[in-house]
Amino acid sequence: MSEQDTTGSPAEQDTTGSPVAELDLGPALEAVLMVVDEPATEEHLAKVLERPRRAVADALRALADEYTVQRRGFELRLVAGGWRFYTRPEYAAAVESFVLDGQQARLTQAALETLAVVAYRQPVSRSRVSAVRGVNCDGVMRTLLQRGLVGEAGAEPETGAILYRTTNYFLERMGLRGLDELPELAPFLPEADAIEAETLEGVPSFDPDAPDTPDTHADDKTDF
Repeated sequence: MSEQDTTGSPAEQDTTGSPVAELDLGPALEAVLMVVDEPATEEHLAKVLERPRRAVADALRALADEYTVQRRGFELRLVAGGWRFYTRPEYAAAVESFVLDGQQARLTQAALETLAVVAYRQPVSRSRVSAVRGVNCDGVMRTLLQRGLVGEAGAEPETGAILYRTTNYFLERMGLRGLDELPELAPFLPEADAIEAETLEGVPSFDPDAPDTPDTHADDKTDF
C-alpha cells in the first residue's frame, strides 16, 4: 500500500502487533461501552482502540443497526456527543421495576418546571428562574445542582449573580444530542401572540429590583 493510500494518523498507523489494535473492532467497542459511565466520543474510542475515527464511527452505527434488527432489549445511541448503551424504551418498565423495587427517585413537578426554565432560558440566574415560575426556587436549584443536571455558567455582568446552564448529563438523561433538539415551546403556549409580545420566550418579564417571591410551592420545600 502506498503512502497515499494510508489512512489514519501516524499514531494509528504504528500499532502493528499491538494487542488492542489486533482485536475485532465490533466486540472491542461493545466491551468498552459496557463499562463507560457517560457517553464515549468517537475520538476517545478511536484513541483507546488504536483505530481511525471513521472506522470506529462506521462500526458503532453498524452495531446500533444490528441491535435494532435483532430487537435486543438494549440499544446503542448517540447522545450528548458520545455513544452509550441504553435500555430500549419498550423494556423500560422491567428495568424500573428491578432497579427501583417500589422506591421512586423521580424529580418533583417543581424540579421539572425549574429545569425546563433553565433549559430554555440558559444561561439564567436563580432570581430570574424564580420570577418566571412565580415562586422561590433556591431549594430546587440546589437539588438540580446536586444531581448534576445543571451547573454554573459564570456571572451576570450587570448584577454579579451566578448564572446556570444545563449539563451534558442533562442531555444524556433526556436522550438529546444537543440543545437544538429541545422541542419548540410555541405549540404548548396558550395565547402565543399575546405572550410573544411580552417576551420572545413566552415567559413573564423580570424586574431585577423586585424582592424574591416567597416560597409557596409545596414541592419546592420537600425536593431536597
